[in-house]
Amino acid sequence: MNKNKSQKQIYLILILGLLTAIGPLSIDMYLPAFPDIAKGLNTSVSSVMLSLSSFFIGISVGQLIYGPLLERFGRKKPLYFGLIIYAFAAIGCATTMSVNGLILFRLFQALGGCVGMVASRAMVRDLFEVKDNAKVFSTLMLVVAVSPIIAPTLGGYITAYLGWRYIFGMLIIIITIILIAVYFLLPESKKPDPNFSLRPTSIAKSYLAIIKNPQFAIYTFTGAVAYAGLYSYISGSPYVFMVIYGVSEKYYGWIFAVIAGGLISASQLNNILLKKYRSEQIVKAALLFQNSFGILLVTTSILGTHNLYLTILLILLFLCCQGFIFPNASALSMAPFSQNAGTASALMGFIQMSVGAILSAMVSILQNGTELPMTGVMATCSISASLLYAIGKKRVTNKASKILVEEEEVEMINTL
Repeated sequence: MNKNKSQKQIYLILILGLLTAIGPLSIDMYLPAFPDIAKGLNTSVSSVMLSLSSFFIGISVGQLIYGPLLERFGRKKPLYFGLIIYAFAAIGCATTMSVNGLILFRLFQALGGCVGMVASRAMVRDLFEVKDNAKVFSTLMLVVAVSPIIAPTLGGYITAYLGWRYIFGMLIIIITIILIAVYFLLPESKKPDPNFSLRPTSIAKSYLAIIKNPQFAIYTFTGAVAYAGLYSYISGSPYVFMVIYGVSEKYYGWIFAVIAGGLISASQLNNILLKKYRSEQIVKAALLFQNSFGILLVTTSILGTHNLYLTILLILLFLCCQGFIFPNASALSMAPFSQNAGTASALMGFIQMSVGAILSAMVSILQNGTELPMTGVMATCSISASLLYAIGKKRVTNKASKILVEEEEVEMINTL
């Protein structure tokens, strides 16, 4: 009996892991194809970069939408709805003949796929006992962590041998498998609640009450601005590595995988440091280190020090700091809330992704044929986050739990 229960839990975690991995798979797999997409659609790489910004916008809006829907209609109906939208949008991406079409379909792809990210977090709380949540999120972390390491490498090889449109064909296959698994293997974990209000005014009041909490506001915006440095890297790295440095799609995939592996490893080291230091102490120290690496990145860009391996190293060190900043800042944001944690999480995600979408778009808008737009935005994000933290660091009234930190580590990898 225990063995059957254990096997069932493994299946559940794998399915929840696949739902969570929709984000990184959708983002990272097509990054190596940016130059190929630009050539195929007769446009520039900087224009293709806007399809990534539209994806981030879709995720940010989707989190606000699905939170209430998952409460009103249960977990599985919104899952079916979102995953089907994702599938049709992926078909649109695979067949579009213009960059504007790609930007629009990527927006809908994110609006659909976002349901997996939101529902998986809610279902962990539904399906597992509170005492098991830390263990479940740790296991989920291992499942999800594979995605940003494998996806860009796989995307690079698909682009090199088959062409960029086949990347979206692969995503269609993956989402179909997930849909089948959700239908046959994932139980409905929460009954629909017809009394849950979907009136915009009621929902807006809930969000307004949350953002008025000083600890939530300070740490959400500190984490969001710092995390936008990661979005700036994701948006700008295809141009920097494949256009400026001239690396191949396959080599770019390996570079991205190594940097992603460094960020994920840092988040695991963060768990060790939490045994000795408080979350707010770790955030402060990590921001100081990240500022140093950001300034070095900008300096090398201004001086024109075109060294591929130095650039990779500095970006790796910069983003490793994010493995300490994001989960701790996000956990501190969530710490004051126990009753309406789902609503707070949705609002926090919306703010984080909106800031990320704006600043990733800035990398495209400022593109001048050098590394400076990417490295400059990355450094600006880090320094601005430090200023926000300095203003509000005394606002901490609730401590962050280890479970919250581990949950936010999974969330971080969702958008890597």
